[in-house]
Amino acid sequence: MTHTVNNFNFNDIWIKISEGLEHIYHSKKMSPNEYCEIMVYNCCTHARLQRNSLGRERISTRNNRQNNLHDRENAADAELYTKLKDYLKNYLKEIREKGLALEGDSLLRFYVKNWEHYHFSSKVTNGFCHYLNRHGIRQLYDSGRRDVYEIFTMALEVWLLDFFQTFQSQVTLACLQLIDVERQSGAINTQLIPTVVQSYIELALCENSLLPNNSDQITSSRLQIYKDYFEVPFLQHTKQFYRQKATDFLRHNSTSEYFKKVQQWIDEELYRVQSYLHDSTSVPLTEILKQVFIHDQLEAIYPEAKTLLHDKKYSDFIFLFKSVNHIKHATVQLKKIFEENFCPKGIESMERISTTAIDDPKLYVETILDIHKEFFQVAQKVFDNDEYFIAFVDKACGNFINHNAVTVAVDNARKSAELLARYCDILLRKRNKIKSEIDIDIEEKFNQIMIVFNYIKDKDVFEKFYSKMLAKRLIGKLSASKDYEESMILRLKHVCGFAYASRLQKMFQDVSVSEKLLDEYRKYSTKENIVDFSVMVVSSNSWPFSALPNFIIPTELKQTFESFTKFYIQQHNERKLTWLHQHSNGELQIFYTDKKYILRVSIYQMAVLLLFNKLSSYTVEQMQDKTQIKIDFFLQVLYSLLKSKLLTCSEITDNKIDEDYNKNDIKMNYTIRINENFCSKNIRLNLNVPCKSVEQRDIENLHRTIDGDRQIIIQAAIVRIMKARQTLKSALLEQEVIQQLSKSFESIIPSIKKCIDILIEKEYIERQPNEQDTLRYLR
Repeated sequence: MTHTVNNFNFNDIWIKISEGLEHIYHSKKMSPNEYCEIMVYNCCTHARLQRNSLGRERISTRNNRQNNLHDRENAADAELYTKLKDYLKNYLKEIREKGLALEGDSLLRFYVKNWEHYHFSSKVTNGFCHYLNRHGIRQLYDSGRRDVYEIFTMALEVWLLDFFQTFQSQVTLACLQLIDVERQSGAINTQLIPTVVQSYIELALCENSLLPNNSDQITSSRLQIYKDYFEVPFLQHTKQFYRQKATDFLRHNSTSEYFKKVQQWIDEELYRVQSYLHDSTSVPLTEILKQVFIHDQLEAIYPEAKTLLHDKKYSDFIFLFKSVNHIKHATVQLKKIFEENFCPKGIESMERISTTAIDDPKLYVETILDIHKEFFQVAQKVFDNDEYFIAFVDKACGNFINHNAVTVAVDNARKSAELLARYCDILLRKRNKIKSEIDIDIEEKFNQIMIVFNYIKDKDVFEKFYSKMLAKRLIGKLSASKDYEESMILRLKHVCGFAYASRLQKMFQDVSVSEKLLDEYRKYSTKENIVDFSVMVVSSNSWPFSALPNFIIPTELKQTFESFTKFYIQQHNERKLTWLHQHSNGELQIFYTDKKYILRVSIYQMAVLLLFNKLSSYTVEQMQDKTQIKIDFFLQVLYSLLKSKLLTCSEITDNKIDEDYNKNDIKMNYTIRINENFCSKNIRLNLNVPCKSVEQRDIENLHRTIDGDRQIIIQAAIVRIMKARQTLKSALLEQEVIQQLSKSFESIIPSIKKCIDILIEKEYIERQPNEQDTLRYLR
């Protein structure tokens, strides 16, 4: 069809345009003038110029003539659009014929070369068709045409239908084969695959069209062509490639080595995505790799998961766990493996020290801290604070701290609380063996103690032992620092409240009051002829002490004791003064030897030794009668002096006393003499070692006190709850008591039931006549 309007001939103009297209698509040189002579603009504007002349014609005929010119304009634009499209089809047909016999790398290079040239040429063509895009194609669209796009979009559509569809399967396969070569450490042309991928993406991202909605046929799914024609085959090919490699590798290597290799494979594939493919591929690729490396190998991996935990290869275990996180049965199985095989590490550590740690608080507590530190480092760093692992590790620590090989060995669940209190005593005493290690980081040591303390269920047991040892440190002036003592008490107060630490704080107050009292006594006693004397007066309800039976105070000390008693009664007329002789000590000097030895002794040892100022020998019975020390305790005091070689007994040889001689083997008729030939390398000797019988009795009394106090605390809790509720089911009452007292100690149901029965007998509560499981408050 030929259009001729006032010297406008469409065929002549198209000849010019087609010549320009030949230059563009066949890479022929074109001067700027030749580019400007491409007459797309003339073809699109000639009819419009004709329409502008209508203003000079009669109004009555204007509308008809305008419609005719609009039709002629659209016809010219449509024909030009069609010819451009046909030209591109013919051009691609010629090229396509050249590539039909190609495959592999040759096909890939052929595709990439022609795509780059076609893409560039179409951009140039789109440039000189700017007026057609802006006006001509817009008018066609407005007139009802829905099969037109701006020229660059149309060029991509032609490539998609006439070229891409012919080669896409072979081109994709060639890319996948090239990737396999690289996976097997081969060298490849790294520019080919990204160009192919970019072509796939751009075919679906043709957003250059100015026509709204018109380009939706191509761009409605922005990456659909890439995903359908490249990503899907790539993922399927990747799955097949690695499935066999994973099985083979796991068959010949350990699980730990396998996970290292898996991580390497994953890193390589993700890097490949970053280098060649679209970023959106990384998510489905990761899932595919997890499926191949983890899910498909679970049955082979499960038995090895236990080994990973035993060998402390936690990063491999958590990699496995996170990889199957969305597979319920797999995570359940791995959690079970974790629970069964992670905690035994701590249990094994406690079993190794169970024999020695019973009497070694430092070893016991620091082993627990090492286990706790390891557990939580694993949970926080390796497991990335995963909620399940943190909760499980926390529960596991609570279990092994309160129930472990040491507590089982002594059949005493309270042992952890006792050993922790004794560890505090070691840290807070003067001249302790580890003082040099802890001076710098004492506050950190206290923080570590509180970690264990928070897990201890029997906090009341800790408080009893801690207060007992604090009392000994204060009485004996053995505290390393008052600030350290107060710092520790503040921590206990923060965790357990004021009531828990009030007695400990009261001890410090008593010490201050006692120091002032002693200063007053020294002023009072300046005129009296008494030995150098120091005393501490404390309140009986704040200190964990109980008095032993009285004994006959040596004559040399009697005046001093009577003097202070008289002074104290004058100061506090209504108070009773009870002497705690088991906590008293003093110094004696020996004058019957060449060296003037100074002996630090308990007051009981002093009473026995001072007897020899009058006579050089006594029978055991005579000594006990003169001192009136309880016989069992007396024999232990005597045994300690015999073992020190200050006293001798003809019935007991040195060899016997050096061996494990039993104090109970000492007979009442044995004769005891002062050892006038006593000799020692040291001038100052400390004989004031704790008496085992006293210590054992103190511990037994302490446990009885704990049991008695617990009964009172449980009863008080029951009364509080019943007073508030008036009536309550027994089971609910038991649960509320447990909840209220859980911070102090582990309330055992039988103990609660026993206390309920006691309160029923005391008529604080009663059982409902018709409902025996319901209790009612009476007072």
